Amino acid sequence: MTGPEIVVDRSSPVPLYFQVAEQFSAAIQRGELAPGDRLDSELQLADRLGLSRPTVRQAIQHLVDKGLIVRRRGVGTQVVRGEVRRAVELTSLHDDLARTGRQPSTSVLELATVACPAQVAAALGVTAGSEVQHLRRLRFADGEPLAVMENWLPLDLVRLTLDGLQSRGLYAILRAAGLRVRGAQQRIGARAATAAEAQMLGERRGAPLLTMTRTAYDDQGRYVEHGAHIYRASRYVLEVTVAER
Repeated sequence: MTGPEIVVDRSSPVPLYFQVAEQFSAAIQRGELAPGDRLDSELQLADRLGLSRPTVRQAIQHLVDKGLIVRRRGVGTQVVRGEVRRAVELTSLHDDLARTGRQPSTSVLELATVACPAQVAAALGVTAGSEVQHLRRLRFADGEPLAVMENWLPLDLVRLTLDGLQSRGLYAILRAAGLRVRGAQQRIGARAATAAEAQMLGERRGAPLLTMTRTAYDDQGRYVEHGAHIYRASRYVLEVTVAER
C-alpha cells in the first residue's frame, strides 16, 4: 500500500471524496508521498477506506485536476513533481529551471526563416512580410513537458542552430553573441488548451494554460525578440513581489 492513513468522517458536511482528496494533498505537501510514488488502485482504496468506487474515483480526479497526481496507462496513478515557480523577471525559463535544480531539456519543433506576421512585425518594429527567424520549442522540466515556446527574431542579430537551442536558453545564446537584453514589454493571460496543445503538453483538451507574450529590447533600444509562450497551469506558477508605494 502506498499512501497515508486516511480517516473519513461520515457525519461531516464535507463530501467524502473531498475529505479523501484533501488528506492525500496534505500528505503530498508534507513530502510523505514523493514524486513518482504510486497510489493504490481505485478498487484497493475503496476497499481500504470502506467507500464506493465512484467516491474514490471522484477524489482521484480532484487530485488530477489540481496537478498533484497523474494517471499513466500501464503504470497506474503516480504523484507528480511540484509546480515550477517562477518570478516575473527578465530571465529565460531554461536558466530558471537549472537554477532551481530542475533539469531543463528542449525539443526544437521548428527553426526557419519566415515572412514576419503583421502582429509580430508591429511588436518588433520591422516591415510586415520581411524575413525573420522563427523558432518553436517544447520545453521539459525533469523530462515532463511544461511549455510550448514560440519566438521571432530579426535576421541580422544572431544565427540560431538546432544544437544551440537544444542545449541552452535563448537569452544565453543572445548574451553569447554580445547582445545585452535590458528590458521587455510583457503580457500574461490565460486560455484553454487546444487538442494539439493538450497532446504536446500531456493535458486534457480544454485544460487551463498560462500565456505570456514578451517583446525584449537590448541596451541600444533595439527589439531583439518577440515571444508567445504557453505553460501548463497545473505545473507552472508565476510569482510577483509587490510593495506599498
